[in-house]
Amino acid sequence: MNKKEISESIAAVSNYLYEKGLVPGKSGNISCKFSENGVKKVAITPSGVSLKSVTPEEIVIVDMDGNKIDEVMNQNNKRDKMPSSEVFMHLKVYKNRNDVKSVVHTHSPIATGFAFAGVEIKRLEGFGPIENTVIPLVDYAAPGTMDLAENVAKGMEKEDIVSLKNHGIVACGENLDEAALLTEFVEESAKIQFVTSLISAN
Repeated sequence: MNKKEISESIAAVSNYLYEKGLVPGKSGNISCKFSENGVKKVAITPSGVSLKSVTPEEIVIVDMDGNKIDEVMNQNNKRDKMPSSEVFMHLKVYKNRNDVKSVVHTHSPIATGFAFAGVEIKRLEGFGPIENTVIPLVDYAAPGTMDLAENVAKGMEKEDIVSLKNHGIVACGENLDEAALLTEFVEESAKIQFVTSLISAN
């Protein structure tokens, strides 16, 4: 896909995940890695914009060091949006995993509740082979910091999804749909685990 098509896909998936309740408010961020004229680039959702209404024109393009590129002026002669504050987390995953083409970070309520409680979510059947019976928990670091980027990248060296303590969920995939669907599946898995624990307690 070219830059325009990637931006359109990111906007569409962003809107979808908001409607599913996985990125409430202005939380969450999505990116895709692509090459243009032999140069690796990353398209990522902007900072401070709800994924409910983000548009393709608001998607930010950065290089592999997080610098904005392909910047244009909008109709009000103002610069484009800034990339998500979590851009370095996305970039670090891409640098560690050549096979990854998309990263999706959500704050889905049930899965995030498990993350805040420090409880691992069981990996259920229904989304690829189960090589790890639980979704690994990644140590907490403040959002937007290089510490968080390092922790997530390390946690995802051999995983396609991790739970961030006191924060949320990060998934990756060979394409955007794969990463996004994985975050949706994990939220459903967390719901099942939560309901099972309530039933078992009675």
